[in-house]
Amino acid sequence: QVQLVESGGGLVQAGGSLTLSCAASGRIFSINVMGWYRQAPGAQRELVASITNSGSTNYADSVKGRFTISRDNAKNTVYLQMNSLKPEDTAVYYCLRRQSEYDYWGQGTQVTVSS
Repeated sequence: QVQLVESGGGLVQAGGSLTLSCAASGRIFSINVMGWYRQAPGAQRELVASITNSGSTNYADSVKGRFTISRDNAKNTVYLQMNSLKPEDTAVYYCLRRQSEYDYWGQGTQVTVSS
């Protein structure tokens, strides 16, 4: 099993910044993908950004140029730096770790952007 602990959510004004962190523990395999998804009220969960263990990244079009995903493999931690936040970024953000064809999810952290 893999456990994911997220931190860094909160309330911020439009144009502000937040950094989310997600630390993985447990049965960790070196080959994996980590990422962030988000789910707004009444909407489906959607991919925000992902990063492979070798550092290849993928971003949703809506966050390109504003968000940056990074990871520290020694700490089994993934980060999401969010800049120029908009009210439409308001959602619960979930960390994902995919390894050995299994998906592990964090508990979610609320990000609220006020206008």
